[in-house]
Amino acid sequence: ADADDDDDVHLAPQLTIDNYPVGWDGKPIPYWLYRLHGLGVKYRCQICGDATYWGLKNYQLHFQQWRHAQGMAALGIPNSREFNDVPLIADAQALWRKMQKDEKRAFNAAQDEEFEAADGQVYTKKVYEDLKRQGLI
Repeated sequence: ADADDDDDVHLAPQLTIDNYPVGWDGKPIPYWLYRLHGLGVKYRCQICGDATYWGLKNYQLHFQQWRHAQGMAALGIPNSREFNDVPLIADAQALWRKMQKDEKRAFNAAQDEEFEAADGQVYTKKVYEDLKRQGLI
């Protein structure tokens, strides 16, 4: 009996003798409910040490749990919302490199600054000044 067995969500669903799924109270759950929640579907996460999560809800919840956060920290990547639904280490690292490259792009007022004309149209600074000089705005 491991000390952290009670908080493991990656364990297989409990089954009765007849391989029928049971709920938290030990009673069999309806098969349609089992199928509705996708409890028969395995989701793997490499970042969590190749842990297996049963059901989409458990899989989506695990991105905010300690095991995933610890795996992301070991990779040197912050555990932010952008990395939800990224279970592969290579994909997470590629996304992190892309985010860092995009972050280095500095704000350029000539390209990025926007102006709104009286009629509600939004223009870049250069276009706005050209139209204003021509008397069109």
